Amino acid sequence: MPSEAPSTTPANAARNDDVVAFIGGGNMASALIGGLVAGGRARADIVVVEPFEAQRDKLAQAFGVHAQAMADARLARAGTVVWAVKPQLFAEAAAPCAGFVRGALHLSVMAGIRTGAIARAMGLEPAQSAIVRAMPNTPALIGRGIAGLHATAAVSSAQRARVEALLAPTGATTWLPREADLDAVTAVSGSGPAYVFYVLEAMIDAAVQMGLSAEQGRRLAIATFDGAAELARRSPDSPETLRAQVTSKGGTTHAAITSLEADGVKAAFVKALRAAERRAQELGDEFGQGA
Repeated sequence: MPSEAPSTTPANAARNDDVVAFIGGGNMASALIGGLVAGGRARADIVVVEPFEAQRDKLAQAFGVHAQAMADARLARAGTVVWAVKPQLFAEAAAPCAGFVRGALHLSVMAGIRTGAIARAMGLEPAQSAIVRAMPNTPALIGRGIAGLHATAAVSSAQRARVEALLAPTGATTWLPREADLDAVTAVSGSGPAYVFYVLEAMIDAAVQMGLSAEQGRRLAIATFDGAAELARRSPDSPETLRAQVTSKGGTTHAAITSLEADGVKAAFVKALRAAERRAQELGDEFGQGA
């Protein structure tokens, strides 16, 4: 279906919980769309509003879904609307959509846009709006992510289940009782992959300095992170206990940990995550006024 084709769907069309509309068709939307298609969702039940032609073409080629440049009455059928635009573009993107999507369940994967701001952009009362905010992370693109979720009081248990099913192909989820907790989630897991990549960079640099090739260092570092994370996941012991088990006094690991402690690396990491949390709060204040 060409993206320029006019809609024949009336604006007051009955909503269908099987129909999902995506406002924004970037990486996170693509991960969710791919999961829906792989799970058997009819392509006709997926609508994407994406202003960039190249991205619309990419979505059509990759998943066979309809992607259009502008909002129209097709959105009125959607039982769920996924907001996946950059936070600074939300107000601009929401204005032409609001008239078609007020009665839908809203799922936001935007950083910083609070539920109150989403409700008001739809012309709704925040307390009566069914909105779920999600903070995913980039491993969602390979089905290994984790998303923190917060729902408004108007979200039913069935709608929570709908959100969980929608996000399932991207990885794990965890529900949070307070919307403010999403700032901490942003700091820990939302930004977390960058911390892992940062440490990997350092391990690879050290490997090269010690005479290994960059590729050897990369393989060793990535496999070590992957294996250690899986061991931590399976073990009933805390990370602190697991670390102690491989840190024999006077040994090589002890020498490394002692050096890290002397340089205040753990304290620096905690400080860094608190900085990320503060920035998440600032973004919420900037883009999500009135929550």
